[in-house]
Amino acid sequence: MIRLNSRFVFPLVVSAAILAGGCSHKPESAQEKKEKVAQEKKPAPKKKKEKPIKNTLSYDEKVKAIANGDTTGRWPVKSQPYPLEGAILPFKRVVAYYGNLYSKKMGILGEYPPKELWKRLHAEVHTWEQVDPSTPVQPAIHYIAAVGQGIPLKNGSYCLRMPDKQIDSVLAIAKMGDAIVFLDLQVGRSNVKNEVPVLEKYLKMPQVNLGIDPEFSMKDGSVPGHKIGTMDAGDINFCSEYLARLVRENNLPPKILIVHRFTQGMVRNYKNIKLHPEVQIVMNMDGWGEPVLKHDTYRAYIFREPVQFTGFKLFYKNDLKKAPHRMLTPAELMKLKPQPVYIQYQ
Repeated sequence: MIRLNSRFVFPLVVSAAILAGGCSHKPESAQEKKEKVAQEKKPAPKKKKEKPIKNTLSYDEKVKAIANGDTTGRWPVKSQPYPLEGAILPFKRVVAYYGNLYSKKMGILGEYPPKELWKRLHAEVHTWEQVDPSTPVQPAIHYIAAVGQGIPLKNGSYCLRMPDKQIDSVLAIAKMGDAIVFLDLQVGRSNVKNEVPVLEKYLKMPQVNLGIDPEFSMKDGSVPGHKIGTMDAGDINFCSEYLARLVRENNLPPKILIVHRFTQGMVRNYKNIKLHPEVQIVMNMDGWGEPVLKHDTYRAYIFREPVQFTGFKLFYKNDLKKAPHRMLTPAELMKLKPQPVYIQYQ
C-alpha cells in the first residue's frame, strides 16, 4: 500500500536542544562511598514466582471468540503460551491515541491539549464499549519516542530520540485517563538493539509497553520516508525477549509489543517469531486508505500470517482522502477475522 507519510519528518528545529548536553562526574565523598558499599551488601530482592493466568478456560474461550468463526485453521493461533497474571489481552481491548507532542502532522497526540485529547479519546472508548459490551476497553497513549529523520544526525542514525521530559509529559497525560502507554521506535539506520535499552527505565514501569515500526527500519541504508523499511523475526524476538527479561526481573505484569505492518516486506520470517508468557505480541495493520483497501491489507498481511493478536489503525484524515471518504466504523471492524484487540487512532 502506498501512502503519504503523515507520520514522518520530525521538526528538526528542536533537535539541537534535544541532542545537546553531556555527562560530568565529580569525586565521591567518603559518605557516598560508605552508602554505596552498604547498598551493594544488601541482598537482592526475592523474585516472585511467575504465575500464569488462573482461568485458562476463560482465555481459551476469548481467543476463540475473537477468531470470529475463522475456519482456515490460522486463528486462534495454535501453541501460544498462556500469559502471566495481569495480562491485558484478550480480556480487554486497547484503544489508543497515537502521535508525537512536537508535531501536529504525526498524529492526534500533537493536535490537541490534554483535556481536549481526553474528551475525544473517551468518546472513542465509549463507542467501543457499546459495540462490544463483552470486552472492557483499556485506553492508551501511543507515543513515538524515537522518530525517523529525513537528514542524518551526527551519529548517522537518521533516528531522533525524544527527551525524557517529553516522555514524562506523555506519562502525565496518560495518568489523567488511567491509560497505559506505548513508546514507539522508528529506528532509521539504527536498530532495536541500540534503541530499546535507551527506554529501559520507562519499560520497567508496569504501565509502559513498546511499539516498533518496520516502515522506518532502513537496513539497506536508505533514508527514512523515501521507501518502506523492514524488520526480521530476529528484531521482533530481541524486543520480546528484552521485555520478557524486564518482566521477570521486576515482577511486572505482561508487556504488550506492537509491531506495525502494511506490506509483505515490512516483516520477514514471521514463522520464526517466538512467543513468551511475559509478552503479548500484536501485529498492527498500519496502512491508510479507503475501506476496501484496508480490508485487503488486513487480510493479506495480518490474517494470513498469524503471530498472536491483531490490531488495526484508523486515520482521522488520511482515510478520508479517497472515495467513499470515510473511516471504517467499530461495528465494521468487529466483522474482521480475527477481531482486532488493539485499535489505534492517528
